[in-house]
Amino acid sequence: MNPIKVFIKAVARFVATPWRRAKQQRYAERESSVRMELPNDKLLPLVRQYVAEGEHVIISVKGYSMRPFLEHLRDRVKLSPWTELHVGDAVLAEIAPGHFVLHRIIEIHGRELTLMGDGNTRGTESCTVDDVCGVVTEYLRPNGHVLYASDEKLQHRIRLWRRLLPIRRGLLFFYKATV
Repeated sequence: MNPIKVFIKAVARFVATPWRRAKQQRYAERESSVRMELPNDKLLPLVRQYVAEGEHVIISVKGYSMRPFLEHLRDRVKLSPWTELHVGDAVLAEIAPGHFVLHRIIEIHGRELTLMGDGNTRGTESCTVDDVCGVVTEYLRPNGHVLYASDEKLQHRIRLWRRLLPIRRGLLFFYKATV
C-alpha cells in the first residue's frame, strides 16, 4: 500500500478516535442483542411480495454501497409501496433475476431507471419501474432515531452528496478511516 495513504489513514483514525469510541458505546447495546439473519435470496422476494400487497417492511441494510447514509448491519430501512418515483429516492430493486440492490435513483427516462449506491464512485445499474420492489420512507438508526426520507435536511444532504461525485472517492476514504 502507498505509504502516504497509510499515513493519512493513521492520522485520520487518530483524530477521529474520540468520535469512534462514542459511536461504539452508543451501538454496543444493539450489537449485543440476539439477531437472526435470513439470506437475501430468501428474504427479499418475500419483502417484494409484502410491499406489493401494500404492507410496510423493515429490513436491515447489508453491504457498504449506501455509505455514508446507511451503514452495513447498523441501520435499518422501512420500505413502502410507491405511487411515484423521483430522482434521489432510495429504492429496493431487482436488477437481475434474484439479484436485489438498495440504491438511489440518479436518472429516470420514461420507465427506465438508473441506480447508483451512495458509496459507489462509479458504476450504475439499470432497471425498469416494474423492477422496483419498494421505496425507502424511513431510515432507522440503532439508537431509536427515525429519519424520514421526506425530511428537507436529509434531501439537501443527498443532493449535495450527488454533486460531490467527482471527489466522493476521497471523502469515502476519510469516512472509512474514521468509522
